[in-house]
Amino acid sequence: MTAGGHSEARTTVVQQDGPWTHRDVAANGARFHIAEMGEGPLVLLLHGFPQFWWAWRHQLPALAGAGYRAVAMDLRGVGGSDRTPRGYDPANLALDVTGVIRSLGEPDAALVGHDLGGYLAWTAAVMRPKLVRRLAVSSMPHPRSWRAALLRNPRQTAASSYVWNYQRPWLPERHLVADDAAAVGELLRKWSGPRQPEPEAVDIYRKAMSIPSTAHCAIEPYRWMVRSIARPDGVQFNRRMKRPVQVPTLHLHGSLDPVLHTRSTAGSGEYVEAPYRWRLFDGLGHFPHEEDPATFSTELIEWLRDPEPDR
Repeated sequence: MTAGGHSEARTTVVQQDGPWTHRDVAANGARFHIAEMGEGPLVLLLHGFPQFWWAWRHQLPALAGAGYRAVAMDLRGVGGSDRTPRGYDPANLALDVTGVIRSLGEPDAALVGHDLGGYLAWTAAVMRPKLVRRLAVSSMPHPRSWRAALLRNPRQTAASSYVWNYQRPWLPERHLVADDAAAVGELLRKWSGPRQPEPEAVDIYRKAMSIPSTAHCAIEPYRWMVRSIARPDGVQFNRRMKRPVQVPTLHLHGSLDPVLHTRSTAGSGEYVEAPYRWRLFDGLGHFPHEEDPATFSTELIEWLRDPEPDR
């Protein structure tokens, strides 16, 4: 396929039709694709792995209908955003997020992050507290809890085997895109609870991962997380994340999540010096926002509307 053909295919996959609008914004030295809908206080949605903005297709209209400006961004290197040669450490990725808030002309945002997007939401709330009004994290412990569980909890270490496998050069990328990114479909099915993803959704995620360079960029943050554990930059990041989150936090988790165990995730409230609400979704896996979108959206919107979210 020619370069023109590549970008055409990329646009078709990334710019999925719907009630939202698509555009690009510049932030932190790169260009980011966003899908946006509605008017009101900004709610910025951050997708996880192995997905892109489209993971929030159910929440965009729900939030817009509830009176919010809902924006789902593609993280650096994924979907319609720039694939830069470097910049995949969490501190820089979090600055992408806060840079997008500024580029949207907003004073702050409620950040909603799933999986890797949740990791970056935690990070952004610590690094740029004035830009984060509220924090909602799904399927991801606080970075310090995640690191401790990965190193000290044998069950969590085993559940995170994919993270360890991604440390090898080039082979993980090849595996991820082989057979039209069949591995992406396997991960989505294996990590979901009994409510399995629709075949059409799996097909769209596979196509998005097949866009050239995406697999490499999507894996790089996981390489940093493990390789930096003993390096000065990783030690410094871990120390920096000791600073408590000072905004109301909603922590959402599927009881059947096979990737991040409830036990690894549940203690994250110790890093929040503000109202913290923990909500476990019974019978859901790693993708509660897609497995049961109505319940997830209702929980999120009620909490966003609550003027005094309880501890």
